[in-house]
Amino acid sequence: MNHLNRVYYALKPLLPWGARTALRRVRANAKRATHAKVWPIDEKAGAVPPGWPGWPEGKRFSVVLTHDVEGLKGLGRVEQLMNLESQLGFRSSFNFVPEGEYRLSEGFRRKIESAGFEIGVHGLKHDGKLYSSREEFSRRAVRIRAYLDEWKAAGFRSPYFHHNLEWLQELGVEYDASTFDTDPFEPQPEGVGTIFPFWVPGPGGSGYVELPYTLVQDFNLFVVLRETNEIWKQKVDWVAERGGMVLVNTHPDYMCFGDDAPARDEFPARYYAELITYIQNRYEGTFWSALPRDVARFYREEAAPGKVYPSKATS
Repeated sequence: MNHLNRVYYALKPLLPWGARTALRRVRANAKRATHAKVWPIDEKAGAVPPGWPGWPEGKRFSVVLTHDVEGLKGLGRVEQLMNLESQLGFRSSFNFVPEGEYRLSEGFRRKIESAGFEIGVHGLKHDGKLYSSREEFSRRAVRIRAYLDEWKAAGFRSPYFHHNLEWLQELGVEYDASTFDTDPFEPQPEGVGTIFPFWVPGPGGSGYVELPYTLVQDFNLFVVLRETNEIWKQKVDWVAERGGMVLVNTHPDYMCFGDDAPARDEFPARYYAELITYIQNRYEGTFWSALPRDVARFYREEAAPGKVYPSKATS
């Protein structure tokens, strides 16, 4: 983590929401202007990796739906989001913060899993300090591994999409989902430059599968940039054409269900429903709708681990 990010996360609790969002908006608009050639689409990221076996059953591309549950408000909306996806024929993964402002009960975990959804671990605390030092990461990794084991979770995602793919080897996960193909708006903005999963090798033949998100996150799209889901749809079409992985990450914390007017940090849940309805209607029968763990296991078995490893991924 760089010095500027350390300062920001130390001061963040003291800054009013409006001030934080205004700063993010100014920064994002500047980034958008300077990164127009690589966002929302970086053409180089569409290159098919050497040795790529194609998706199961000859599907054209894959669709992976994920959600990060940041706070108590988001936890209270998980079932509404599950119902929305189930009605449209999808299942997704929910990443929970083990030691944040809520606690995930065993009963609720079982309810989610019995409905066909996946559970992942989202950091330890949602405070932006996981990567403050190697010592701090290793200290928290002990607790994270305990939750991975208790929840029988296959995957991990870091809060704020901070990442150090070498350090993540300590977690012993099947997959990590803390990166993206291209997204200049994130605190750690370097992308891994691919819309395909890839293998991150570890010592002694160990390693894990990395699953980068390929659609911009909901809060940045709707609240910070004040855009529409047409950007999502445009990127879906581009990824589908190149046979990659449509991986989207949203937050129930920011979704407004029902007819109420969204709060200043929210967007209508129908925007997300429109996205997955678009995918279903336009590409019916041609995509593999999979949970992240399914993609990771497929890749590990079929794609010759160690063969595909973007050089930027370890930076």
